[in-house]
Amino acid sequence: MKLKELWEWVRSLAFALVLALVLGIFVFQPFKVDGHSMDPTLQDQQRIYVWKLSHTFSVMPDYGDIVVIDSRVDRKRSLQDDLVGHPLIQLFLGTEEQNFRFVKRVIGKPGDIVEVKDHQLYRNGVLLEEPYIKEKMIDKDRRWEVPPNHVFVMGDNRNNSLDSREIGFIPLDHVLGSKIEWNLNQ
Repeated sequence: MKLKELWEWVRSLAFALVLALVLGIFVFQPFKVDGHSMDPTLQDQQRIYVWKLSHTFSVMPDYGDIVVIDSRVDRKRSLQDDLVGHPLIQLFLGTEEQNFRFVKRVIGKPGDIVEVKDHQLYRNGVLLEEPYIKEKMIDKDRRWEVPPNHVFVMGDNRNNSLDSREIGFIPLDHVLGSKIEWNLNQ
């Protein structure tokens, strides 16, 4: 009788572990903000939850969405990247989350022209109203055209953000998910 009870416990724990892995890889996952590039919207070391179904089904994020990206835009992503990026797998392997996952805001989508003119941001010739940014940009005039299946992302702390201005356009498969907005006051 004891062996049967032990087997039930092991089976239940294994099922829970597999379910946690599947949910974390394909549905939602916690991330920790590392740095000040999203100030004042998100703080350094703040925990956020990311909806990963958009990544799983290659859905284009909306303008203004806060997303987690894989900044290694010069390489192809694989399912192995998603597996190794899961916190339970990292715990099992004894590795830590690496610093190539960034939290940024979607500014441009395929075909958009994104411009910095006179320290202000324009998309397709229209000045963007951005009440969420920390301060006015100290950036020279520049222009980008977002290619197919890519997005252009920036941090809200424009003067302290490593984003598409430096690392380039983000392939859609490098957008790992969108921040989940919890509205518990409804």
